[in-house]
Amino acid sequence: MTTTFNNAQGILDAVGQELGTSDWLMMEQSRINQFADATGDHQWIHVDEDKAAKGPFGACIAHGYLTLSLCSYFLPSIVLVENMKMGVNYGCNKVRFTNAVKVGARIRGKGTLVEAEQTKDGGVQMVVRVTIEIKGEERPACIADTISRFYF
Repeated sequence: MTTTFNNAQGILDAVGQELGTSDWLMMEQSRINQFADATGDHQWIHVDEDKAAKGPFGACIAHGYLTLSLCSYFLPSIVLVENMKMGVNYGCNKVRFTNAVKVGARIRGKGTLVEAEQTKDGGVQMVVRVTIEIKGEERPACIADTISRFYF
């Protein structure tokens, strides 16, 4: 399910609404390895499959920041903003990593519009709480209040 907005007022009127849920994405070791290479974070819990199998999680786990970065992957399937001139990521208000994402796990994003306001420069700012769920797990992997600005 994707929620579509066509103008600033539609965003402002939707505060408190669940926006949708993305499809599931499998966390593959190759994605973790590529993230490790891109960031220089090669900690064994992420990239050493043999050592990680004997470690506290029983397998390699995704970097927390890799999980967070997937908000950019999930959000376009959760919310669509049409008729805009430009949209930008503005940041995050709060991020929590509440569960590890093991290799082979399936994750998805679920979004709720928690705040929206007009900006001084004529845009609209929306805060979407993205909960990254792990299939079969009670606790999500990550909860992040993402901030985006749109100009119509």
